[in-house]
Amino acid sequence: MYVLGIESSCDETAVAVYQSNKGLIAHTLYSQIATHAEYGGVVPELASRDHIRKLVPLIKALLKEAELTANDIEGIAYTAGPGLMGSLLVGAATAQSLAWTWQIPAIAVHHMEGHLLAPMLEDNPPAYPFVALLISGGHTLLIEVRAIGEYRLLGESLDDAAGEAFDKTAKLLGLDYPGGPKLAELARNGQNRFKFPRPMTDRPGLEFSFSGLKTFTMNALHATEQTEQDKADIAFAFQQAVAETLSIKCKRALQQTQLKTLIVAGGVSANHEIRRQLQQMAAKEGAEIRFPRPEFCTDNGAMIAYAGCQRLMAGQTQNLEIFARPRWPMEQLISL
Repeated sequence: MYVLGIESSCDETAVAVYQSNKGLIAHTLYSQIATHAEYGGVVPELASRDHIRKLVPLIKALLKEAELTANDIEGIAYTAGPGLMGSLLVGAATAQSLAWTWQIPAIAVHHMEGHLLAPMLEDNPPAYPFVALLISGGHTLLIEVRAIGEYRLLGESLDDAAGEAFDKTAKLLGLDYPGGPKLAELARNGQNRFKFPRPMTDRPGLEFSFSGLKTFTMNALHATEQTEQDKADIAFAFQQAVAETLSIKCKRALQQTQLKTLIVAGGVSANHEIRRQLQQMAAKEGAEIRFPRPEFCTDNGAMIAYAGCQRLMAGQTQNLEIFARPRWPMEQLISL
């Protein structure tokens, strides 16, 4: 089965074709970073308008690159949530319109399930069951995964997601959008001078809280002369605090579930320091750790095409309803 995947949940328009036997055939992406940079963050209305302009031309270019036609596509998967409502509606309406025109099934895909399954795109995919840490701009989730659709939420952020905390802290430091990668780059020049707290690690449980780190960053910054070195040292301390907090919580999750495989996915999983600390922890625990390749850490169409293909192959479809949910708990997904 050839499945077209459409991702439009936020500020990236991405499409891909996945084939159930051959794997990923082709994928392409258009980033809106330049559009939103002058505003210091994503402007939802601009994001949805850009998706409208870019999505259909991207699909045409993708099919041409893959040497496929509309007649070859046997199913369409699209991100239905969570995300920005306007952006989700563009992808959902396009997918359902094409499905109706081409007389093929369509399936709504959960954005975070796509991230969770991104490591399955590799040549040697991990085996179930495993613990998954999903870290992005909007989510920080620890999930026990028994199979596709069989998810148990172990812990989540009670306030800011890890990626959101990175972006907001970067803004405090005067860094441009997108703040997360800029903060990580600045932290490379930092020294181990400040000691930031590791939120919610002094008590049992697998919940996260990162909003307090922003306040701590602001107070630490105001106590300095705010030189470039001061900012680099604060960025270093902030990144260390987030990475160690994630590592401590993942260690607890592995011990509580008695599983020996950890999957780390989502845009923040591309951060080198977070990867280093998680790899170090996994080695000490005798656990295997897997990350998607960097291009599949951030939003992409390949993960949506893969997730949709698995559900379509299992016989799941939906009616012609244009389904979009800005908030969508993963526990509501059904198993294959």
